[in-house]
Amino acid sequence: MENRRFNFPTRIEFGPGVISKLAALLSEAGSARPLLLTDTGVSSQPFFLAIVASLKAAGLAPAVFDDGGGNPVKAQVLRGVQRYKDHGADAIVAIGGGAPMDVAKAVALMINHPGELFDYEDGKADALPVNQPIPYLIAVPTTAGTGSEVGRSAVISDDDTGAKKIIFDPSLLPIIALADPELTVGLPASVTATTGMDALSHNVEAFLSKGYHPMADGLALEGMRLIALNLRRAVEHPGDIEARGNMLMASLMGAVAFQKGLGITHSLAHPLSTVCDMHHGLANAIMIRYAMEFNAEAVPERFARMAQAVGAASADVEGFLSWLNALRADIGIPDKLSEAGVGIESLEHLVHFAWLDPCYASNPRQPSREDFEALYKKAL
Repeated sequence: MENRRFNFPTRIEFGPGVISKLAALLSEAGSARPLLLTDTGVSSQPFFLAIVASLKAAGLAPAVFDDGGGNPVKAQVLRGVQRYKDHGADAIVAIGGGAPMDVAKAVALMINHPGELFDYEDGKADALPVNQPIPYLIAVPTTAGTGSEVGRSAVISDDDTGAKKIIFDPSLLPIIALADPELTVGLPASVTATTGMDALSHNVEAFLSKGYHPMADGLALEGMRLIALNLRRAVEHPGDIEARGNMLMASLMGAVAFQKGLGITHSLAHPLSTVCDMHHGLANAIMIRYAMEFNAEAVPERFARMAQAVGAASADVEGFLSWLNALRADIGIPDKLSEAGVGIESLEHLVHFAWLDPCYASNPRQPSREDFEALYKKAL
């Protein structure tokens, strides 16, 4: 696999070993004291320690902030802002999956902006403007799932209610993404599977979402094709750099494509993180089956095109659904929420948060509150 550089619109350095460019890129930007923002699952990994050592060897003075887990909350952002200021940092390098990326963008926002983080919530009628300088931000993904390294939003939960808030602005887009598939090789098979399904859900929902965006549709279809050809390989053969690289590319493509919109899969998945602290990728991986069964009758022609893209046995609704369920089974995705520890006692809260979630606004079939309850019951 060759290294490539392209812009869309983020500058993307793609290929094995591109992480070696980090020190030079920071120096070129005038940064001497970067804050490396990650999580504890990454900060202890040999590749991360090697990154820190390489920056120090280049004469930089990096600091590390590795607070938090898989579903970031506002308190983490506040601690990250304080760590940035205490270090006298002049740039942020987000290293990890979607959670550190989200925290990094929110931290970058709040370095120079007044008020509280949720004053900048997307869609809020009296939201404050994003009009102050944003620190230089480089994103280094270590999973092929969210594609947050080329995204312009952050999803942060309220510490008290657990409700997820979306912070969105084009200025939150990282300046550079270093997409190095070698950094994803050490992922456990289960994480490769669930993050891969997260990438699939982004491409599928972007393609099905309402609205006109042929460019996003094209990206989404090609992202699905790459996932169909490479996700099983990446799960079964973790050292397959070509498969890892193709999954990383599909993840990037899904994140660009879903500027068109998402859908009911995400509205069903987000509450599972809020209420049950379920990993977002796993939540999407379980719920996409039930969401697609719900959507199929509304846009069968779109399902036919997806079936063609993934190489399903037949180019129709049944062909795509059969392919999807076979993929989930092959890579070890639970078929039911109960297999992931979710019980009926969570139903009321799940439905409540799903109904409040904004993602289903662009779904091709509009659900009722009763539909959400029925879908969760079916998944349980």
